[in-house]
Amino acid sequence: MTHRFTFLEDVALADTAFQASGDSPSELILAATQAVIETMVNPDTVSPRWHRTIEHQAPDLPSLLFDWLSDIVYLKDAHGVVFHEATAVVTEDRPHGGWNARGHLTGETVDPSRHELRADVKAVTKHLYEVRRDDDHWIARVVLDI
Repeated sequence: MTHRFTFLEDVALADTAFQASGDSPSELILAATQAVIETMVNPDTVSPRWHRTIEHQAPDLPSLLFDWLSDIVYLKDAHGVVFHEATAVVTEDRPHGGWNARGHLTGETVDPSRHELRADVKAVTKHLYEVRRDDDHWIARVVLDI
């Protein structure tokens, strides 16, 4: 698997931005998910005690990624958790059009005495948001409101 992400400096002053890439849509979503998780917390300090399966459908890959990442932020706020790890499988629904994602998140309830907390991500934004295919890999640029 070759999914990666890089934090982008000086893209937005009150936000944080990253570029994620992967050889497939699944790896792209995993890289972007990892970037969001690592923006919030050092995942090595989080135990996999909380589990959640997540599923999304969207008409296109940019919408799917946006909804997926927004759901991670929602789950963090609604359940008071931080994340350890994620899995994701993305499929294209060729006969009907659109994209599907199914995955699993692990983590635990926030404990500032044990977790190395970094930033409180409030939202995924559309500012400079981009998802594109470049030759044989996928690239996304995402700005997070913190």
